[in-house]
Amino acid sequence: MSAINPEAWRQRLTPEQYHVCWEKGTERPYSGALLHNRKSGDYLCTCCKSVLFHSEAKFDAGCGWPSFDRAIEGTVTYTEDSSHGMKRVEITCSGCGAHLGHVFPDGPTETGQRYCVNSLSLEFVPTPDP
Repeated sequence: MSAINPEAWRQRLTPEQYHVCWEKGTERPYSGALLHNRKSGDYLCTCCKSVLFHSEAKFDAGCGWPSFDRAIEGTVTYTEDSSHGMKRVEITCSGCGAHLGHVFPDGPTETGQRYCVNSLSLEFVPTPDP
């Protein structure tokens, strides 16, 4: 889990980022800045800057949040989440413990996975031009 205490995170993040990452909040569907991003690059944890997803894994699931069919191995922790009367799998950053979103077994690619991630929990770094 994160070595930084909650008040330090509160000072480093916007109130919306803090709510999503440390209070397990969810941004409104179709409101995230990275939802329609089609550029090549990497998606990092907004808190600890660990690289979590490559752009090649991103697809449009039509669900209102950025979706990926796989995470970079070892970068995401999976935890059963039975909140809100649902049975889901929460995903958090393995580096710092920040809440990212959930993963569902209904993806359209060969992995069969849909990582549904809040834009507020991610930072995008484009691939440099050659």
